[in-house]
Amino acid sequence: MQSSFASLIAQRLNLRERQVEGTLVLLDEGATIPFIARYRKERTGALDEVQIAAIAEQNDRLKEIAKRKETIVKTITEQERMTPELKARIDACWDTTELEDIYLPYKPKRRTRAQVAREHGLEPLANLLLMQRESHPAKAAERFLTPEVPTAEEALQGAQDIIAEMVSEDERSRQAIRGIFRRTAVISSKVVKAKAETDEAAKFSDYFDWSEPLRRCSSHRLLAMRRGEAEGVLRVSISVDDDESVGRLQRYYVHGRGASSDLVAAAVADGYKRLLAPSIENEFAASSKEQADDEAIRVFVENLRQLLLAAPLGQKRVMGIDPGFRTGCKVVCLDAQGNLLHHEAIFPHPPVRRPAEAAEALDEMICKYKIEAIAIGNGTASRETKAFVEMVVSNRSNALNDVRSPEAIPIFVVSEDGASVYSASKVARDEFPDEDVTVRGAVSIGRRLMDPLAELVKIDPKSIGVGQYQHDVDQSKLRRSLDQTVESCVNTVGVDVNTASVHLLTYVSGLGPALAKNIVDYRRENGAFTSRAQLKKVPRLGPSAFEQCAGFLRISGAKNPLDNSAVHPERYALVEQMAKDQGCHVSDLIASSDLRARVDIQRYVSADVGLPTLTDIMHELEKPGRDPREQVEEFEFDKSVTSIDDLVPGMELPGIVTNITNFGAFVDIGVHQDGLVHISQLADRFVSHPTDVVKLHQHVRVRVTEVDHRRGRISLSMKGMKAGNRG
Repeated sequence: MQSSFASLIAQRLNLRERQVEGTLVLLDEGATIPFIARYRKERTGALDEVQIAAIAEQNDRLKEIAKRKETIVKTITEQERMTPELKARIDACWDTTELEDIYLPYKPKRRTRAQVAREHGLEPLANLLLMQRESHPAKAAERFLTPEVPTAEEALQGAQDIIAEMVSEDERSRQAIRGIFRRTAVISSKVVKAKAETDEAAKFSDYFDWSEPLRRCSSHRLLAMRRGEAEGVLRVSISVDDDESVGRLQRYYVHGRGASSDLVAAAVADGYKRLLAPSIENEFAASSKEQADDEAIRVFVENLRQLLLAAPLGQKRVMGIDPGFRTGCKVVCLDAQGNLLHHEAIFPHPPVRRPAEAAEALDEMICKYKIEAIAIGNGTASRETKAFVEMVVSNRSNALNDVRSPEAIPIFVVSEDGASVYSASKVARDEFPDEDVTVRGAVSIGRRLMDPLAELVKIDPKSIGVGQYQHDVDQSKLRRSLDQTVESCVNTVGVDVNTASVHLLTYVSGLGPALAKNIVDYRRENGAFTSRAQLKKVPRLGPSAFEQCAGFLRISGAKNPLDNSAVHPERYALVEQMAKDQGCHVSDLIASSDLRARVDIQRYVSADVGLPTLTDIMHELEKPGRDPREQVEEFEFDKSVTSIDDLVPGMELPGIVTNITNFGAFVDIGVHQDGLVHISQLADRFVSHPTDVVKLHQHVRVRVTEVDHRRGRISLSMKGMKAGNRG
């Protein structure tokens, strides 16, 4: 089965069969996708994580089809209707739709009108009508009268019911109607009149009377319509020209003219309208929803990847501020490892408004806890709080005669998305059992500046705010994709085993929650790890888990410098041989580009190690343990614009990309309502997808083109503007 799967998967993904076979073997052995992509390139032909994940997904899908085929074969065999030809067709079929078409006539179903007619002995009459040779079908029907079927009209109706079901279950019929749906289907939505004037219906006003070809319907529009349908605001349908469809089928089944032909034509029309059309509409509703889900998940995953790989500030002493008006601003002070040192509330804004007292408290905390950077949440009162903090920092710098004023302490605005979810979660309660949710939220804001990845892994990705319609898509598929993305990002960056939380370690290749907890417990009881080899002493972390995780765990300051690199322990001996051949130590090889340049990697190619692995090793020796993420940058909104009422078409403003969809990018311009740069307004050229132009958290300049105060919508353009740098 594995070899046949490999061949099918290779064809579907346009890969070499040998690549697929190697990958499937590794997956069956329990290897993770990041491990395979990073350390087994020779076995896979250097496939990347996306390709390996696609192979795994296809393999799972084929396994499901194989199980389904077993059920189908068993059911048909028990009915004593299995033939060698039918068995061969089922065995050869690996398409779900085709398989279900083959099975449909044999599939147990609730008692239908056709079944009742068959029970009444009317199937021979149906076959007689289909031959269309009877000039007097009513007279022929009299031969089939029984107490259950007392009239010829009832007999003919029963025969027509059988024909209608036969037509609806025939593979050729279904393929023909699918073809028509594929080419011409139109998706339409109408407002439910009783809901038209309600507040909840307003957000769906664009779809109150909407229709477009289904094949052109974008994922976000389809999901919007389906959400409106789920909320009872819209009625959504997928339809084709019924006359064309019925005519197509009648050409298959109706031969000549006459009373029998008329009855067959009527049965075909009934079979289409009552059975076949609803079935194919449901099929296309499901498949179009699945395609829309896949596209929405793809966009969500890409946004999440960019967010998780956002630039970290690093290990600095940070002040985190959760801004607010009525309840004040919650301020926390964190050490360089993100531990909470102090927290208090200040009230610089109305209605309490104690700015002098707040300024004094901030100044004292900055001094006492040697604050090196300040993170402010981007929620309510963010702009006002940033302006106030800038004033305090500026005054402090001037008082100290700091020539760097006012940038002596950099101030960053940080996304709050998901912070409230984290602050009320079990994870947060376990970390800070004695603190309230406001303190936990402020800590999360501060830690996000230090290391977004390490903090955001604690939050359900759906709550981070970078997707669209994430609650409407297939939840199991979304969860699987998001988990793979988080795992990929964590392993791309690497994890310091001596500072990482349980939650971060959970996503390291080969670990999971239990082993992650065991590592932290071992670290607490025995002190910091001094070598990767010491990981083998962690309870239940056996050889297989060590092989999977070791290359992704970093040990800063280890005696062996390779322990702080992405070089896998299984290749240490190889690197040591390289150093020995150059007459130096491994540390010398890392420190000297001249020594590395003299290494001829071709000499070290073997049956187990090829050029892909050797090339990776040499790149890693250049900068062992390097962080692939960019550097964090400060950002400043236009100080003259603080609300949507300040916006005027034509105004040019700085902004930060907060979300990316298929139809454009949302940009925060500092007015508590993100504006939309439609895909057509992203550049002076054609843009196939927004990610070709912008990235999440990128700093951009935009032009205001329209402000809809009633609906709170802001339209922006980046045409003729510089995109800026990634933030």
